[in-house]
Amino acid sequence: MRKIIYIIFILPAIFFSQESISGMIIEANKENKHIGLVGANVYWLDTTVGTVTDLDGKFNLSYKPEYEKLVVSYVGFKSDTLTIKSPDKMVQHWLQPTSDLEEVTVTSRKQATAKSFLKAQNVITVSSDELLKAACCNLSESFETNPSIDVNFADAITGTRQIKMLGLTSPYILIATENIPSIRGASQTYGLSFIPGTWVESIQITKGAGSVINGFESIAGQINTELVKPSTDDKLFVNLYGATNSRLELNTHLNTKVSDKWHSGLFIHGNTQNEKHDVNNDGFLDMPLFNQINLMNRWQYTDTQKGFVSFINLKYLNDEKQTGELDFNPDTDKLTTNYWGSEIETERYELSGKFGYVNPEVPWQSLGVQAAFSSHEQESYFGLNVYDIKHNSLYANAIYNSIIGDSRNKIKTGISYTYDHYDELVNITDFERTENSVGAFFEYSYDNLELLNLTAGVRIDRHNLLGTFITPRVHLRYSPWSKSAFRASFGRGKRSANIFTENQQLFATSRTIGILNSGGDIYGLDPEIAWNYGVSYLQGFNLFGRQADITLDYYKTDFKNQVVVDWENPQEINFYNLEGKSYANSFQAEFNYNPFEGFDLRMAYKLYDVKTDYNSGRLERPLTPRNRLFANVGYKTKEKDNGARWKFDATFNWLGDQRYASTTSNPTQYQLQERTPTVSTLNAQVTKVFSKKFEVYLGGENITNLRQSNPILGAEDPFGANFDSTFVYGPIFGSMYYAGLRFKIK
Repeated sequence: MRKIIYIIFILPAIFFSQESISGMIIEANKENKHIGLVGANVYWLDTTVGTVTDLDGKFNLSYKPEYEKLVVSYVGFKSDTLTIKSPDKMVQHWLQPTSDLEEVTVTSRKQATAKSFLKAQNVITVSSDELLKAACCNLSESFETNPSIDVNFADAITGTRQIKMLGLTSPYILIATENIPSIRGASQTYGLSFIPGTWVESIQITKGAGSVINGFESIAGQINTELVKPSTDDKLFVNLYGATNSRLELNTHLNTKVSDKWHSGLFIHGNTQNEKHDVNNDGFLDMPLFNQINLMNRWQYTDTQKGFVSFINLKYLNDEKQTGELDFNPDTDKLTTNYWGSEIETERYELSGKFGYVNPEVPWQSLGVQAAFSSHEQESYFGLNVYDIKHNSLYANAIYNSIIGDSRNKIKTGISYTYDHYDELVNITDFERTENSVGAFFEYSYDNLELLNLTAGVRIDRHNLLGTFITPRVHLRYSPWSKSAFRASFGRGKRSANIFTENQQLFATSRTIGILNSGGDIYGLDPEIAWNYGVSYLQGFNLFGRQADITLDYYKTDFKNQVVVDWENPQEINFYNLEGKSYANSFQAEFNYNPFEGFDLRMAYKLYDVKTDYNSGRLERPLTPRNRLFANVGYKTKEKDNGARWKFDATFNWLGDQRYASTTSNPTQYQLQERTPTVSTLNAQVTKVFSKKFEVYLGGENITNLRQSNPILGAEDPFGANFDSTFVYGPIFGSMYYAGLRFKIK
């Protein structure tokens, strides 16, 4: 650990000289115009003496007689090495563009999904074009066409979608909105459904250890969502959606230019589903009845001359769900044994702001400040179980960016503060706690774009319950030949497990709750600590004259401590500190190909090995498929002058068998087999773009009409000892078809 910290904080030496050399780096173009390249790297070969060009492409650099080779590099351009014999003459050099350093794109015309050969971190960027391949009503439904994220239902009652990365559920993923942690604490279970898909401009998925800048909680990876900007979004945007399950949804964006520097946007989202469905005839709703109103007012300030940009967001959410037996009436049956029913009512307020400053004279120097406050209140009951939670959260972060010597050596440093107050009612027991932490971080990046990238960061935090601890994270990229990227990473994560809000499906069972430890500061439990290690290889190539790439990656998450969620006794759910080993190994192979113009193919295979030492022995994590196959095909016709075209998309998923948590102590009629059947699903969508203003789409989910039989154990006796709605491995409702339209005015 000490050696790692020393490496991170070693600063390159800076030399001084009486003589200097000046010059200008120019973009090569057919018109031979003198267009200076701002931010180009200029440095003496085999030294740490260098600089970057200014806004006009000019530079001034110290000189010594022993300096002979001057290296010039810039992203997207061929690097050159110049021989300098004396500092008398001004250097003027044209840098040629190159195609070898472009980002690899999975789609041929637009960067719907992009992977970079240049970044040290393993980042997948998903654009709004990729999100439009599916209905994408909210963020939890935005990953259907991405093989790196697994999506499944958490239980057979609430209709909640649960995502996984590297074999681990969303609490182990840092989910942020514009780099501000947002889906955490009380919003962990339902929060992904609180971000409408039309509000999303892009999503960045980082596998493995993320950046120390965003905090210490990330273990499996990071997902960051960038929202649409009032200055670049459509002046008016309307998306109307309807589905055969009676779900209706409306999204409206209204953006206004208030002044030369101010833009404002009003974003309105509403969805409803008030028709009861019971396709499998078990007496329970296949999906909840719900109503949601979601509002955001977004302000953007931009002053390019002075280098200022800022955003202010105000959000309000009201979300209501009702589920349970078909005949359940909340007015007469709430918290009674007349009929089993549940209501989940959530009200949430958010205020967030971002302030950024880039020095116009020294563009590599910048300062960013982020702050966010949220108030989240959920009142809910599940049969006879009551669960209420209030969570007030405050987050602040300040980041300073600069360089050391030249732009190959970049640094980010800053401080952060978090405050969380939780008040939970679990039946008749109240759990209340306050968490706060202050942290400082430093991240160093070395960028030799043609060959090597290194990002090494460390942060130290003082937490009132977790203590004082250090979080190191390192990412390395090496490119030995054209269009290749070998990556390696490792990092540590630490978090407090919110055992009730992260496992709310437990309340839709008849299990008794047990917390088997009492010495820790959070529910009597210790914090979770894990190390993540990963390697990956990306190779781009031409196949029959068309663009293709293949990615292989392997990640291992090794828990040093974990709050074990033990479902192995069907009458109980127990939480306790890990004694022994717990790990998640993930291997993925992905192939992308553009065989002809407008057509894209994406295929992937994933292998998981996820095991934990339970009190009953080392077991495979329940309901985690060991094998998964994924395929996505998309085709776009040639776009006409008015923007008209057709778009076609289809996604196939195959999940291998999964282990059920043990039911051997149940009566025979309530016992399940050891493993689930395999699951195959097919989704498809067709979009007709009539013009740049108007388009309609028609699609289907689970077209093969796969349905899990008897997803609720003991459904005929919901207040009995064997009632359990958590054994869900596949779709419940069957096929679902939808249609919608999009209208926009620029």
